[in-house]
Amino acid sequence: MSLLGGIRPPIAVLSVLLLALAGITALTLGRAGQEAVPKAVKLSQQHFAEDGAIALRASIDESVTDLTRTAELFSAGEPVQPDAVLDKIGSVYQKWMGTAVVEISSGKLLAARGENLPLTAIDRGALADKDGLAPRMVRLENGETRLLSFALLTWEGQPQQLLVASSSLRFPGISLGKFRSIAVVGQDGHVLSTDGIPEPEQVLTDLQREEVKQSNKQLKAFAEAAAKKARTHPLMSKEPGSGGFLGVSGHLTGERYLGERAIGGYASLAGPEAGKPTVATRLGLTVVAQVPVAEDPAATSSSAFGLLAAAALLLIGGVTVYLLLRTVQRPLIRLFLEGRRLSRGDLERPVTVPKSGEAARIGAALERLRRQLLGEPVGGRTEKPGRRRFGSRTLIAVCGVLLLAWSAPLMLLLNRAGDTVVVPQQMVNDQRERTDTLTDRVRRALNEGHADLTSVASLMGDRTKPSDMAKVLESTLNQHPRYQSLYVLDAKGEVVAEAGDDPRSPSGKGPSAKPIRVLDEGGKEPVILGTAEIQGRQGAAVVGEFRIDFLNSLLKRPGLGEVRVVDSERKVIGANTGYREFEGLPSGRLDALAEGTGQKVGLSPRPSGVLYRDGDDIQIAAAAPFVGGGAAHALGWTVLSWQPASGLAIPEYSLQNRTVLAGLLGITAAAACLGWLHIVVVRPLRHLADQAEALADGDRKTVLYPRHHDEVGAVTRSLELIRQQLPTGTQRKRDGVTAGLAGRN
Repeated sequence: MSLLGGIRPPIAVLSVLLLALAGITALTLGRAGQEAVPKAVKLSQQHFAEDGAIALRASIDESVTDLTRTAELFSAGEPVQPDAVLDKIGSVYQKWMGTAVVEISSGKLLAARGENLPLTAIDRGALADKDGLAPRMVRLENGETRLLSFALLTWEGQPQQLLVASSSLRFPGISLGKFRSIAVVGQDGHVLSTDGIPEPEQVLTDLQREEVKQSNKQLKAFAEAAAKKARTHPLMSKEPGSGGFLGVSGHLTGERYLGERAIGGYASLAGPEAGKPTVATRLGLTVVAQVPVAEDPAATSSSAFGLLAAAALLLIGGVTVYLLLRTVQRPLIRLFLEGRRLSRGDLERPVTVPKSGEAARIGAALERLRRQLLGEPVGGRTEKPGRRRFGSRTLIAVCGVLLLAWSAPLMLLLNRAGDTVVVPQQMVNDQRERTDTLTDRVRRALNEGHADLTSVASLMGDRTKPSDMAKVLESTLNQHPRYQSLYVLDAKGEVVAEAGDDPRSPSGKGPSAKPIRVLDEGGKEPVILGTAEIQGRQGAAVVGEFRIDFLNSLLKRPGLGEVRVVDSERKVIGANTGYREFEGLPSGRLDALAEGTGQKVGLSPRPSGVLYRDGDDIQIAAAAPFVGGGAAHALGWTVLSWQPASGLAIPEYSLQNRTVLAGLLGITAAAACLGWLHIVVVRPLRHLADQAEALADGDRKTVLYPRHHDEVGAVTRSLELIRQQLPTGTQRKRDGVTAGLAGRN
């Protein structure tokens, strides 16, 4: 018999699949009840920590790149006094806590701005080593941690100088909302900086001091656990195929305090591309976020539905398998034994004919053939054909209907979430805060880009040659992937020097007075231009065209749904999914949300989050306008995000999804096994029934070939052997003539 052929394998596999599905149903549906803290809330804290890790990594890398590039630009020109270097850096960038210029050979401090730097912690002798200029973390006397970045100032004929800048490890523009705290953790699990937890002297009551103490204790526990988990490989820390954040991330559950459960998220600093570390990722930092979440005291988890569904499947599956065994497998095996007996010459006992179906037809044909082998002529007796009331196809259809009766209600009717799903308020808050954080990230990225243009423009004067300008522009373009092209425009709109793609600034028009603006050329994407005036060149300016892909890449955040950046007229500028330039928002309520969020509340607009309900369609949406200083503030952009609640790991939707999955698995198992049975057994059996009846009716010329090496094939071979033993028409005539002559004699 073939390993995968015959009647037994499909029925056996169906039995195993139904048993496994019953076990899965009992376990998964029984555990999909209400949870005290929904998984969606836990995943949201994980995504919040990922946002913090992305922002911190981008801030550190950008800071180091800006310092290095600025030092290179200064070194490419005439020697500049240390005080002038720091003054220019301070006027362009406001990101460092302190800056200093040190003569490397003597260690003499030449100039300093801002806070005092721990210069004694710098090993000047190791600066020439590999990674000697890599940033490093130092701890101040007050316990705070600073990140020191270094760059070289080199002029011919002068001692080499070291440009040093210090920055804190606090998060740039992270919107924490209420009660959330976030921290930067070192490789050893030590908390390097925190935000969101007030100092003990900032609170008034003993209860508040106790809460602060508990928060610090819980954050420390989360930090130690996160630092340990961050040491694993990113591919080993996630479920296969989960994708999303490139680093190590996850969520943690803490202690219960005053009816609230501490939920944490952690994420290691990861590069923007897989397998490509950056300056920040080499520091081994991890971001930890925590928030207290109120537990639902009425939440219960019942396994009754899962047990009932599993019991029903066992009952229906048992009936199905019994029918297949009783009416298909046993009759076919009996035919196999009867056919082999007749082919071997055992003709004394009548053939046991099955009761119905193709097996009955074949059994009746075998009985007729047995009598013909004993000498009875074809059609010599009135023979009752087997009953055909229920064929094998009908039986397969009945079994399919039985399994469908269990699967269809699970897929279509039972455990529907409906319009009464309870969406945790924490999810709405997180959507709002994450959108606000993303808005600040986009605004800062544009501000950083304009600051780079200003830095480049500050190094150009009325004596700078176009060839030198082109070199500076080319160097800046290579160091910053945010630009598509860089060029210098004179007051008449003529391009003096350029790097990158062809300029798309309006021909014949001088530089714009707006630091950042958007052009609509009627093409496939908006054109975002940044402009920085060059002092002393009569209205000339450095113009940079931002890549729209750079803007869209900032919007790709897991767990935030669809994201759109719209202008003051609510026309789409960028998105994390496909879009058309300057198209409107997909719905009126999102348009109203963007318009309402843009209204000032107090001194400035504020982000907003809302839960929309339209029958079973439940959606979480949030909007956050540009708030803060910088060149990008004047754009008046707003970032919107929205996602359906059905995509969140909320208990009602989880139960619905698992119920539908159980139904789909039932349909799949039934279709696969019954289809397999129909192809391998039923169709060949119907064809064999026709051949057997034709043979019994006198067809001795048609050779019977088995299609498969299984029970049906074995019966076919037996019929072929019987056909070879039966006398042909010529032999019967010859035997009749011989018998007549013998009678005359």
